[in-house]
Amino acid sequence: MLELSFLGSANAFTLGGRYWSGFVANGRYVFEAPPTLLPHLKHLGLPLTDIRAVFISHFHGDHFLGLPFLFLEYLYLTPRQDDLLIVGPPGIEAKSEGLADLAFPGLSDADAGYRRVYLEAQPAGEQPLADARFQALRMRHAVQKLECFGYKLRLGDKTVAYTGDTEMCDEIFLLAEGADVLVMDCSYCQGEGPQHLGLEGALEVRKRVSPRTTIVLTHLDDEPNVKNEGLLVARDFATFRFP
Repeated sequence: MLELSFLGSANAFTLGGRYWSGFVANGRYVFEAPPTLLPHLKHLGLPLTDIRAVFISHFHGDHFLGLPFLFLEYLYLTPRQDDLLIVGPPGIEAKSEGLADLAFPGLSDADAGYRRVYLEAQPAGEQPLADARFQALRMRHAVQKLECFGYKLRLGDKTVAYTGDTEMCDEIFLLAEGADVLVMDCSYCQGEGPQHLGLEGALEVRKRVSPRTTIVLTHLDDEPNVKNEGLLVARDFATFRFP
């Protein structure tokens, strides 16, 4: 069983009453840390100490700024003992700990009773991660400004892939290969635009990817018209189960 619970489903502008995108796989693996990370984890009723890893695709604020509040929670209200693994682009440790101190001075040095273990994403083969395995691929987004990664996570006999923010690129199809579910950027529900996929691109991906792979659209600017197109649409606090 693969269970995906969505923290939010919007792009940076939170249009249409949606919040910033992010989701949790099987209650343990968090993809993205939007500013609403902590309250939305609580809203979903997910035990915070069950979280094993957080995947950050890139350092834009709608994907990253929620980390300090999770660290603060573990320090004062919800003690944990197990390591927290944080996967992200090169520089993930310095940026995460620096952000923590910017938000709450001294937070990075506080003894919270657990370790934050950082792994820098590299385009390579599968790597072990807690009770799972993952692969990172470099995506095409804000290319001359930062690095953005997509991830493929294998949980037992199920695999979820996530594009992060991206334009059309070959790596989308590498992520989708063998995945049960592909969670995909769809920032333009009308037409196409820069730095992201739109609905036209999503429909192209759907045609080229195996029908055995379910595609879920997120990072939305509106409600996409996907009737009879073989695509699912993420919604804030929605949970999808794939047996």
